[in-house]
Amino acid sequence: MHVVTKRWQVPPRLTPEAERALRGYPPILGQILYNRGYATHEAAQKYLEAHPPSVTDPFRMLHVDTAVRRLIEAIRERQKIVVYGDYDVDGVTGAALLVQALEAWDAQVSVYIPNRFDEGYGLNTEALTFLKEEGAQVVVTVDCGVRSFAEADYARDLGLDLIVTDHHHPGDRLPSALAVINPKRTDDPYPEKDLAGVGVAYKLACALYERMSGDRQQPKHLLDLVALGTVADLAPLVNENRYLVRAGLQQMGTTHREGLLSLMRVAGVMSHRVTARDIGFALGPRLNAAGRLDSAIAAYELLITDDLTIAGRITQRLDAQNRERQEITRQIQTQVEEQTITEDEVPLLLFAADPDFSLGVVGLAASRLAEKYYRPAIVAQQMEEYVRGSCRSIPEFHITKALDECSDLLIHHGGHAAAAGFTLHAHDLEAFCRRVGEIAKAELATLDLRPTLTADAEVALKDLKPEVLEYLSWLEPTGYGNPEAVFVTRDLKVGQARQVGNEGKHLKFTLSDGWVTFDAIAFRQGHWYENLPDKVDVLYTFELNVYNGYETLQLNVRDIKAAAGE
Repeated sequence: MHVVTKRWQVPPRLTPEAERALRGYPPILGQILYNRGYATHEAAQKYLEAHPPSVTDPFRMLHVDTAVRRLIEAIRERQKIVVYGDYDVDGVTGAALLVQALEAWDAQVSVYIPNRFDEGYGLNTEALTFLKEEGAQVVVTVDCGVRSFAEADYARDLGLDLIVTDHHHPGDRLPSALAVINPKRTDDPYPEKDLAGVGVAYKLACALYERMSGDRQQPKHLLDLVALGTVADLAPLVNENRYLVRAGLQQMGTTHREGLLSLMRVAGVMSHRVTARDIGFALGPRLNAAGRLDSAIAAYELLITDDLTIAGRITQRLDAQNRERQEITRQIQTQVEEQTITEDEVPLLLFAADPDFSLGVVGLAASRLAEKYYRPAIVAQQMEEYVRGSCRSIPEFHITKALDECSDLLIHHGGHAAAAGFTLHAHDLEAFCRRVGEIAKAELATLDLRPTLTADAEVALKDLKPEVLEYLSWLEPTGYGNPEAVFVTRDLKVGQARQVGNEGKHLKFTLSDGWVTFDAIAFRQGHWYENLPDKVDVLYTFELNVYNGYETLQLNVRDIKAAAGE
């Protein structure tokens, strides 16, 4: 089995100046704050309290004023508005948010979410034709549209007023829509560039509420949707996103959404202390399962229903689809490994296309491959006429820029530095594979491709007292851009160990320094079981494990190394 060796990095201890400035905080928390760049008491307090940034006026975002004026006109004249969402959690939550924001002002509004398998990503002309025939006069996109140039022209020709809200990187030009709202526009002055699609939709909703009511108070009841979409889409949890998600998690704790409550029950998430991790690993995947295997409209309906029976029925379906999605992902990952990897070599770029690959989960398979082998990965469904694929990458390789260099071979493409998607004609697949491989070789061939795991501090087990968990909770929400606190402890004796999970892919064991003993779990590291040293160094997070109603302290081990001398 190929295992990527990881580098560990422990930042230097606090400077004397920072130690004095952070004296009021417990030493472990002070070190964590310093590592994140909060070296003064004022900066640390602002971070821990997750205050909203000083500049959050939605009207600072370009074209928001134009969009709000058009939406108010449509509301007052009873014109039909359609919210056109994407089929992932970000797009679905953003669509639900905008629909509910517009319904609050008695707008004539409906939703349209394209089918991944029949229509593909983003706007399409057939859908626009259908919406026009159904009487739509205004179409508002969520989480898509910034690269839909031909579709925007078509909408204009049909007489539709198109408002694009998106957060993906724009191309060299913008679509010819009535409004293009995207903080990543090079000319946009809004300070928070990393809002998720649902975050951009929320800013539009805030602007609409302000203009309609004359009150700048934010619609806080929509923040649970913002938290769901922002975390699930891996938007960095810093600055305004951090504030929005923390407020959204608090809103989820008191939510009256029957669908969300049902989803939390099935996923084993306690609503009174839901975390960003719960969204990323339990709630988000179940919501995403709808659009990956069938239609995302089920996830949308779950978020807006107030009927307990409907909520329960949809939740059960999503839970079953999520289990099916997991199995299909494993199968595709295995096939890609068999096609591309040998015992002696892992290519600089993992690339596989096959007619049997399910379009809805190719991105998940690519993500697993990129994580396991620390290589950019492209997995695609190859049909007779078209190839549609998803890409996941590593920090050393900006995957969307690589696709930009292949744009003459692509029908559609777009995404972020770490994730992207594309469509091309089947006859261009070989040329595309060759060119993107050459780009990867040029950028990666001379690099030492190993992930670096950064710990916050090296600690002794005796330092991990229960109150440390309280300090760590002040860091929430943690996730992409604001990682959980990670520790290193060395020279620990391994106690009872066993493989757990499907096919023994996880490792459950105990670790002791001779005085203090902790339970430990190492997910996806069951391969250690056969050759686990007597003594190890471990890199881990410290957490409360709740199982069958019992709470225990646990080390969640991210990586294991043999201790010195082993």
